[in-house]
Amino acid sequence: MVLLVIILLASIALGAVRISLHDMQLALIHWLGGNEPGSIYESVFIQIRLPRVLLCAITGAILAVSGVLMQGLFRNPIIEPGLVGTSAGAALGASFVFVFASWFGSETQSYIGPFLVPLFAFVGALLATFIVYQLSKNNSRVSIASLLLVGVAINAVALSGTGFMTYLARDPQARSISFWNLGTFSGASWFQVAMVFWVAVIVFTILFRDTKNLNALILGEVEAGYLGIDTKLLKRKILIANSAMVAIATSFVGVIGFMGLIVPHVMRLLVGSDHRKLIPSSMIAGATLLLLADMGARLLLAPAEIPIGIITSLVGAPVYILLLKRNNIIDKSGGSND
Repeated sequence: MVLLVIILLASIALGAVRISLHDMQLALIHWLGGNEPGSIYESVFIQIRLPRVLLCAITGAILAVSGVLMQGLFRNPIIEPGLVGTSAGAALGASFVFVFASWFGSETQSYIGPFLVPLFAFVGALLATFIVYQLSKNNSRVSIASLLLVGVAINAVALSGTGFMTYLARDPQARSISFWNLGTFSGASWFQVAMVFWVAVIVFTILFRDTKNLNALILGEVEAGYLGIDTKLLKRKILIANSAMVAIATSFVGVIGFMGLIVPHVMRLLVGSDHRKLIPSSMIAGATLLLLADMGARLLLAPAEIPIGIITSLVGAPVYILLLKRNNIIDKSGGSND
């Protein structure tokens, strides 16, 4: 937790405009007192840097917990939202709104306009995840090899749909979709922070009540059923909660891959598989790691900015290959996670 606070402060301070702790303190005093910022540094802190850092931290926590849920549901440490179609489905739903926003009347947009992208992203994420889960089942058991193959297929379909949306889009829309698909926090706002924060609070509160049930699910669906757990209801909760979290994050910041793979795997090695410890520790680690990645995105080629999805993929892809080799997935033609 201490490391998270240090990284958070460093992420606020460093950038094209350096902000001192003194400027942060003055800005908060003026802001909380209802006064205008007293300098350009205070304005950058309140209007740009602080919402960006908070959105980044919450998104990191969301993606890490989403990975914990997916790995718990499929009972395998090499699963993450991007591999089972959740992220690609959310991206397809969001890109649909980007291109066809004019289909929604002005009255509709005035009432629910800001919620259209998260809503369609949620539908896309839930639908893609549900299809992958259903198609990879065989006699109520999920084959990891089948899961990966079906996930690749659904990802390809969703990405093709997103590409088609880009083809239909006008130039400004196409550029927005392309850049958004690489992940970015450059457009962070206080509205986005509030939306992501409250979704995270609601979902995390629900999940903490089911940590014991999640632990039982690791043993297997049949064994969990013997313990009196409604596994079908629990799986629906996991799928809906996961889709909601990934959709809200993806709709605002774009596609950020492999966060849900690296963080849960590392934290499982450090704290074990007990979800009562794994979920909160993954929240903190996910927020810390994504803040570090965002700092790298802003500072490596400053004043230009690298899309954060590029950095997470460069780190996550080799880790994923190592995990595949470690779990003998590459060398086997099939297998079951039971």
